[in-house]
Amino acid sequence: MKSKLVLFIVGFIVWSLLTWPLDFQHLVVGLIVAAFVAFITGDLFSRRPHHFGHITRYIWFCYYVPMFLWSCLKANIDVALRVLNPKLPINPGIVKVKTTLKSDTGLTFLANSITLTPGTLCVDIDGEKGVLYIHWIDVKTQDTDKATELIVRPFEKILKKIFE
Repeated sequence: MKSKLVLFIVGFIVWSLLTWPLDFQHLVVGLIVAAFVAFITGDLFSRRPHHFGHITRYIWFCYYVPMFLWSCLKANIDVALRVLNPKLPINPGIVKVKTTLKSDTGLTFLANSITLTPGTLCVDIDGEKGVLYIHWIDVKTQDTDKATELIVRPFEKILKKIFE
């Protein structure tokens, strides 16, 4: 029930911000839509709704966004240089990396962060073993620990503080 309530509140706030300036009609429709979405998908939203009350998680998320965007920018430049200069090496392959993240949301954010960073793509997640399989445009190492340090660790440190 708490999960549905949290989803309703978050959904209504997002609706209100997206339909700014507020008027009565938008608020009524927002209440109806937020209630409907919360009723249908509230149990899927979060298993630990009490985590939404920790302000430090939002601060870490605000830190994560620019760090992620910086990683994307660097990866975009790297991939663009590889496309424009055929002499730069392309050594594609799939590597196995480890993660200490346990929550579904944390694993999903990690996989999406890796996938949205050009040059890498998460192809499979084994949440029970804490393993991800990543397609990498330029495999620098097949060693799981070294690949984990290069691909996962920059994101994982912050995502652990947000979602665990």
